[in-house]
Amino acid sequence: MEHSRFYCHVSLILSISGLVFPVMVDSIGINYGQIANNLPTPDNVIPLVKSIGATKVKLYDADPRVLKAFANTGVEFIVGLGNEYLSKMRDPDKAQAWVKANVQAYLPATKITCITIGNEILTFNDTSLTDNLLPAMQGIQTALVNLGLDKQVSVTTAHSLAVLDVSFPPSAGSFRKDLVGSITPILNFHAKTNSPFLINAYPFFAFKSNPKQVSLDFVLFQPNQGVVDPKSNFHYDNMLFAQIDAVYSALASLGYSKLPVHISETGWPSKGDEDEVGATLENAKKYNGNLFKTICQRKGTPMRPNTDLNIYVFALFNENMKPGPTSERNYGLFKPDGSPAYSLGINGTDAISTNSTPTTAATTTTNTTPALRSPESSSTGYLSISAAVKGRWISCIGQLLFPLLLLSCLAFREAF
Repeated sequence: MEHSRFYCHVSLILSISGLVFPVMVDSIGINYGQIANNLPTPDNVIPLVKSIGATKVKLYDADPRVLKAFANTGVEFIVGLGNEYLSKMRDPDKAQAWVKANVQAYLPATKITCITIGNEILTFNDTSLTDNLLPAMQGIQTALVNLGLDKQVSVTTAHSLAVLDVSFPPSAGSFRKDLVGSITPILNFHAKTNSPFLINAYPFFAFKSNPKQVSLDFVLFQPNQGVVDPKSNFHYDNMLFAQIDAVYSALASLGYSKLPVHISETGWPSKGDEDEVGATLENAKKYNGNLFKTICQRKGTPMRPNTDLNIYVFALFNENMKPGPTSERNYGLFKPDGSPAYSLGINGTDAISTNSTPTTAATTTTNTTPALRSPESSSTGYLSISAAVKGRWISCIGQLLFPLLLLSCLAFREAF
């Protein structure tokens, strides 16, 4: 009964207010994490996704409740295969069984277009995971081919921006030398299967790491004088675009300049611990609000001005059961009761009441399917990065920070 009231309440307010859903833009995506015990049911999530104009949803598993709820909505889905299951996908029978149960079973009603294999594997510094990543991607791809689904569903994996060795200037972007041997075969896989290269990019971490040197306006898409790439002469007025172009340059340096780059995660926390500089509601509102407006403008980066941005914002909800610093539990555009965490300045989110009734009892929604969910995975990727490089960060922090550029009183580093 509470679920029904939630859905009707949201729909009624949207109707009475006279507001309509914002224009649907093909390249807006949202990450739908569920490491929480107080989230609304998937049926009640549909109007929230539509209210922000998102046409794509990225999951970290293949939750059957979500995939069934979104049937016939036209929303595109990326489903995920957890890190801990990579080794099993070497077995062709297991790979095909997984695809049948978690992808084929929901097609064509639910529009599943992509499968991500693991998350930020290469920066875990775990050789067993790294060794199993490409075979798992190949195993799932082979299963798709055998089932005749490879033309409509692609296979990829999401990387942390920490795979880069150099990120500024963007024209000098390059991959870490110790990862080139692992990443090159993956890039070859992308080229052969026409699948996108996914990167998780968080300007928040750059600001958090060096708030005195990094311009807040530069990372929040606010008016600022920007920086100029001394080699290409391209002008950058926000850090995210500089990060994206650094990835393009890194790909080109290995001979893969034609691979499409999608941003699988980016966002800003609305709350953080005392040492998490910049994690405020106002900054989250500016970052995500300006990001949405930028995406809707169909504005490409300086290096790829005619290429549509494909960005998945992190995240749909604040997730109260995520481990780590306070920021990890406060990336959501929405609170668990369906009310907006803050105004994005776009139609829809402002119309949803902040007094909505909580929609679920205190029962976890993370145990969704035996088809491979990792409740301990970090949706933002931050926890996995810190776990992978913590010791090296403490002993050799100078090697982990990206080069500084002092130009027009602006400088920035990648905080990974």
